[in-house]
Amino acid sequence: MKRTFSLFLVLLFSTLFILNACKKQPIVPNPIPVSDTSSIPSPNPTPIPLNTDVLVDLTNVPYAKLSEYRFFKGALKNQIPNDNVIPYQPASSLFTDYALKHRFVWLPPRTKATYVADNKIIDLPVGAALIKTFYYNNVEPTGSTQILETRVMIRKSSGWIFAEYVWNEEQTEATLQMNGSYVPMAWSQNGTPKSTNYRIPSEMECLTCHKTNNTAIPIGIKPQNLNTNYQYSNGNSNQLQYWISKGILQNNLPVSIQSTIDYHDISQPLKTRLRSYLDINCSHCHQENSHCDYRPLRLAFSETIQSINMGVCVTPQENIDPVLQKIIVPGNFTKSVMHFRLNSTDESTRMPLLGRTLVDDEGVQLLKDYILSIDNCD
Repeated sequence: MKRTFSLFLVLLFSTLFILNACKKQPIVPNPIPVSDTSSIPSPNPTPIPLNTDVLVDLTNVPYAKLSEYRFFKGALKNQIPNDNVIPYQPASSLFTDYALKHRFVWLPPRTKATYVADNKIIDLPVGAALIKTFYYNNVEPTGSTQILETRVMIRKSSGWIFAEYVWNEEQTEATLQMNGSYVPMAWSQNGTPKSTNYRIPSEMECLTCHKTNNTAIPIGIKPQNLNTNYQYSNGNSNQLQYWISKGILQNNLPVSIQSTIDYHDISQPLKTRLRSYLDINCSHCHQENSHCDYRPLRLAFSETIQSINMGVCVTPQENIDPVLQKIIVPGNFTKSVMHFRLNSTDESTRMPLLGRTLVDDEGVQLLKDYILSIDNCD
């Protein structure tokens, strides 16, 4: 009896041990047949392409980073415009301490801009964006290119807004900064060493120039400034006609447009060159309802046909120096206030007030040549 009971216990414990061992044994799944390998994840899956369309979400702009708009393809610093981001170039350019510029315009799909008048800002639709990048070539000590800032203006339903983007040293990204800053710059300008403490404007400084009736507006994007040819990637074309062909400008242009010219073009009449220079550099302040409308000058291209609006024989409102008798003294630039101001770097006397710390030698020479070419107040 005892032997039988002992044998029963041995068999019981043996069975329990075997069952417990079976529970701990890992379960090996059946191998997947070779013909059914489609369900095996690839070790290097093909990435899903990202949406590269321009993104201007009016509820979220301005974005924190320039790249978020997707205005450009590839490396941001190469400034290769994305589809439907169109480069443009005014006939004459604003002087900004010799900085070079890339300019672009983008309109939301299925929208068009409208011609208003030769000398009026093209009426861009809500959602449109203007992009302007400032850079230098031949930067010391390496002779490289350096981008400093990109300014973006966006038209919202409530009006135009500013977005100022400052580039990092690596030239990989630009971030939103609206308080203004300085960047020390040294470069070679046609073989001549130049340097300045370049000013990146604050939002209020932007508004100083970009306003009418204290409302923000663009400046240079007028038919009179764009009625010139531009070398696009697919050929040379009139900019306004190109915009029409791209479907971003209504075909309601007049037969002829009173247009500015490139003031560097010495084959053009001297006065027309100076009027074009003053229009792009000075008229945004010296016109009705703008920053300097209290001054006796009206420097828009459409208004300087009359020499008195340029200040010829006009008495200045303030006595900067007794030697300076008129804003423009025919035949005598040393007695002309305009020449003195353009040739000054003193913040209290220079013109323009903002946007430059250096003297525009070509602009000063152009004004000097014009003054010496006239001998009366007519």
